[in-house]
Amino acid sequence: MRSADLFNFAWQVVRSSRSRTLLILLAMGIGVAAVVIVSSLGEGARRYVLDQFGSLGTNLLIVLPGRAETAGGAPGFLVGKTPRAITIDDALALTRSRSVKRVAPLIVGTGDVRWNAKIRESPVLGSTAEMIDVRPMELAQGHFLPAGDPHHAEPVCVVGAKVAREIFGAQPALGEWLRIGDRRFRVVGILARQGESLGFNTDELIMVPLASAQALFNTEALFRILVEVKGREQVAAAKEDVLEILKARHEGERDVTVITQDAVLATFDRILSALTLAVGGIAAISLAVAGILIMNVMLISVTQRRKEIGLLKAIGATGAEVKLIFFTEAVMLALGGAGVGLAVGKLGQMALAQIFPSIPFSPPLWALIAAPLTAVATSILFSVAPARRAARLDPVQALSRR
Repeated sequence: MRSADLFNFAWQVVRSSRSRTLLILLAMGIGVAAVVIVSSLGEGARRYVLDQFGSLGTNLLIVLPGRAETAGGAPGFLVGKTPRAITIDDALALTRSRSVKRVAPLIVGTGDVRWNAKIRESPVLGSTAEMIDVRPMELAQGHFLPAGDPHHAEPVCVVGAKVAREIFGAQPALGEWLRIGDRRFRVVGILARQGESLGFNTDELIMVPLASAQALFNTEALFRILVEVKGREQVAAAKEDVLEILKARHEGERDVTVITQDAVLATFDRILSALTLAVGGIAAISLAVAGILIMNVMLISVTQRRKEIGLLKAIGATGAEVKLIFFTEAVMLALGGAGVGLAVGKLGQMALAQIFPSIPFSPPLWALIAAPLTAVATSILFSVAPARRAARLDPVQALSRR
């Protein structure tokens, strides 16, 4: 049997059994679409996290109080005691390293913000003028926190776009006085609208000088220290310098954790890549279910087409050619279902992008290749039993329907 005749015969069979064809296309399409949509979710989450960490700036070190190795848990939880606090002087001492470009110490809290009769709760971040360079942010109006001695508390603040809009409305915010907790701060700058970053909405943020935050929250301890390194090739040296400087200041004890941005990115990348593969594999199970459906439908088809198969064998078709007819039908149905599934998966991806515009949903290349190939493979695999049964039919008995 020529290839053209084989495909033409299989196509006629597929066209003539419309209900069966639509059922198999639906099953295959659902399986392929599930793989595409679910892998898009995983890949979108991975890219979102990487983009968010990338927005923190390049060549970044994060210094946290406490040592992760002490209890095998999260940094900052030592066995039997509270971790030693890191201070402003600790942060300033890090600039002695030749590999460190600048540092931005942080204090984080929340406070009630009041202006005239309006009040709202907002996250408050205490830092220095270097913060806008270490963690890139844009200003819409005014200027950032003033440079100078970080021990000196100045009653000024920079507010996020949403805070400015909700508190001041159409009235200019620059120069106005806000009350945060029991202290007053003059607005000297407004951040440009930037949205969320690592789950933290900078539009709702209020930034004050570091010493002002210490007084506001009654604490000397820093929450974190962001350290910008001069170059990527100096990250390892800067990390070691930071550990040694703080060890010398903390009575010879290494009681801080230093995290490199690359290490955080690599960890999240591994976790989310594995998650994408796992959920994609779970979705691919539906393709196996679709393969079982194909097998059941084709087993019924063998019974219904006994006379047709007997006639083919009577005029000279071999058992191998009969098997090939069934495999060709299976591949046609699988390719059709894969095409439908890819189209539905793309529509699903577009719908997700409309609902969550900040997340870059996109199926990985392996999913776009693996889903159709898996559909074809499962179709052929589950067509083996029906094809063998058809190939073993005796033409005389088949034509006599016995």
